[in-house]
Amino acid sequence: MPTSSKNKIILASQSPRRKQLLEMAEISFEILIADVDETNPPGMPGDDVPEFLARKKADAVSHLVNDALVIAADTVVLLDHHILGKPEDEAHAIAILQQLSGRMHKVVTGVCMRRGNQETSFSVTTEVYFRPLTDAQITHYVTHYKPFDKAGAYAIQEWIGVIGIEKINGDYYNVMGLPIGDVCIALQSFL
Repeated sequence: MPTSSKNKIILASQSPRRKQLLEMAEISFEILIADVDETNPPGMPGDDVPEFLARKKADAVSHLVNDALVIAADTVVLLDHHILGKPEDEAHAIAILQQLSGRMHKVVTGVCMRRGNQETSFSVTTEVYFRPLTDAQITHYVTHYKPFDKAGAYAIQEWIGVIGIEKINGDYYNVMGLPIGDVCIALQSFL
């Protein structure tokens, strides 16, 4: 989806997966990242956090660009309505995956797209069902794939997703970090 200079698109994310998904959709874009405090108001429901944080990221970048379209996103993993963040270290990653083993969790990605005063934001939720995982499988994954930059301590497109995920209800690409089909539809209203 080529864009003219007046339709410049900025991805406000350093996620290699979001970058890959926009490239797969043949969207021309540049990356601009602003430092954002990723805390949310106390008591905010976990389902609302990704869209709230995506708006914060869009706010941080929008004022740095003229009339470019900014795409910002944030993804959380929810287990029993509790946010499982990025693991702090190897032991934490193992503990998170032990919690997800044999259970269903939700992956929620919030997206905010903004150009000037025009904005749209939305969230997409995907249910992910893990098979029971052995401690050996979890340790192998954490040791070899080092999922320390990933919410929920895993990436669906890596080994753990291939051997460990029984099924998903919803958008696969959402679990990777960006519901790219929904983004493409929303882009049409801006371009």
